[in-house]
Amino acid sequence: MIKVIGVGDNVVDCYIHQNTMYPGGNCVNIAAFSRQLGHQSAYLGVLADDRQADVLRRALTDMGVDFSMCPTMHGETGRCSTNLVEGDRVIGDDNDLGLCKSNPLQITDEMLEYIKGFDVVHSSCYSFIEDQLCKIKSTGVPIVYDFSDGWEEKDFERVCPNIDVAFFSGKKLPDEEIKGYLKKCVDELGCRLAMCTIGKRGAFIYNGHKFFIKPPYNLEGKVTDTMGAGDSFLTGFMTTYFDGQRIFEAMVKGEPQKYTTEADRLDYEESLIEYSMSVGNLIAIRNCFVSGAFGHGEKIN
Repeated sequence: MIKVIGVGDNVVDCYIHQNTMYPGGNCVNIAAFSRQLGHQSAYLGVLADDRQADVLRRALTDMGVDFSMCPTMHGETGRCSTNLVEGDRVIGDDNDLGLCKSNPLQITDEMLEYIKGFDVVHSSCYSFIEDQLCKIKSTGVPIVYDFSDGWEEKDFERVCPNIDVAFFSGKKLPDEEIKGYLKKCVDELGCRLAMCTIGKRGAFIYNGHKFFIKPPYNLEGKVTDTMGAGDSFLTGFMTTYFDGQRIFEAMVKGEPQKYTTEADRLDYEESLIEYSMSVGNLIAIRNCFVSGAFGHGEKIN
């Protein structure tokens, strides 16, 4: 098991058709899904002083996710009004993402010391802390960053030098164009891995040596709700991958050449990526039968 921290955004997803609001936001979701998988997890971000933030606090408490380092500020939690059309989300932004955008988290030295106690950090484009990623990078803890689906190539150039794993959505793009972006993130901009979800085609991963592609599980199945599917896939992948890396380091004890050949290490890496993608698929399809990102809904009115 590893320790995972989500640093950045939080929202509530307001399901108008259910009169229910669910806790969410990329970084909250990653922390919640990691906890469901049995890992220790935490969330670090600005929490508002409104009723919606209390929904987040109760959900995190119920799940055993630590949020003790979160500052509280006066203002509004981001609210996204959501309707479901044949199981797919149609989302509207009610208040421009609330405090997470108007007053993004300011990372202090105390927070950096706290972050050092984790095995992997997750953040996202909706966290608005790109100018502070270099601070997190200085801790030596690997950073996984979600560019979501509204990215431009210049975003990769700005962010990738300060992260370890780039994750983005490109379901409308052809395979060869996606491969070009993945190679850019790794070969030119220094990421360890680059990942792209491509809708019903599955996901691509590039590790500097080869491309991996895996279609989703139960593609023809009737899902309930796709909210959080990408986050759950990413959580399943990254927790499995970094736990596998931890096991490898523990076994070779800093002397990989003593115990393994280069071919052995490449085999371990490739097998780990394949398996991690399978775990991501399993978590993602299971999550598609849960309302909201991870449940814990409360009535809007």
